[in-house]
Amino acid sequence: MAKAAADPHLGTGPGEDDEVCLKIGSDSHSILSDDLVLPDRPLSLRVNGGLASRLYQACARNEPMSLRRVLERGVTKEEVMEVDINGWNCLMVACCKGFVEIVHGLHGCPFLDVNHQDNEGNTALMIASHAGHVNTVLYLLNYYPGVDIEIKDCRGFTALIKATISGKDDIVAALVMAGAELHAADSTKGKCAQEWALKTGRYQTLFRFRRLTMRPKAEQFCDSFVPEWPDLKEKVAKAMAEKSETQRLTQSFKSTFEIRFPRNQQDNGVMDHMVRITTSPQSAGYHWLSTALPDKPSSSGEKAADRA
Repeated sequence: MAKAAADPHLGTGPGEDDEVCLKIGSDSHSILSDDLVLPDRPLSLRVNGGLASRLYQACARNEPMSLRRVLERGVTKEEVMEVDINGWNCLMVACCKGFVEIVHGLHGCPFLDVNHQDNEGNTALMIASHAGHVNTVLYLLNYYPGVDIEIKDCRGFTALIKATISGKDDIVAALVMAGAELHAADSTKGKCAQEWALKTGRYQTLFRFRRLTMRPKAEQFCDSFVPEWPDLKEKVAKAMAEKSETQRLTQSFKSTFEIRFPRNQQDNGVMDHMVRITTSPQSAGYHWLSTALPDKPSSSGEKAADRA
């Protein structure tokens, strides 16, 4: 039986080992499914056999006003570090359910460890990434300066690998742009995030990795950006060029009878240019606030500390 040629970007596709790993009962099946599913259960309000603190209850019930009152009253280190039977603290509970207001309210909470790991080594960022809560992940990355993107759980999975296996493309992009290590491998299979995307059939996520690698920086935010479409002159010259009678007749015939099908936008085409020009600081309707590093926008695989 003939084998398909390997794609330069997608590889050869899932192999025999990858097909076996998806069968029920195998060790890899447990890794890809049961162990990565967040517990679908009511969050317990009991901790260590007793009733949870008001801080934990406010987070579990998604009560931002109650959380504010608790923090204004003052909290102890024991209250903040309180965990449930799974080892989850108040921030992890909020990240699991996507309670953005609670995550926002906990930002100034004293004694809170954003990198606390539960019984399986998961952090708040891992839980939010796997659950697919984009806004929660973005808030953790942007407003929790001590958050560690590269922490691994008991199997060696990082937040990026968890988001990849779950097929959360927007979160994968956010983690990569925040400086997540693309080649970090887990300790179970020794595979990086892109290899896990191929193994689990997340081809859309793999395509997103490819796009981020090809275009790692938003060039429209650089001072050197020129708000002019490079292909414009060529296309205008082609449209304005004199055409023969045969060419005009052919063009008229094609315009009348051509069936137009939806298709993907072209790279560096007019749609790409429209997005760049409307989001660029040099756009007429864009009120730009100068940043500390205006000529160094964020780039995939580059941490904020490296840009400084």
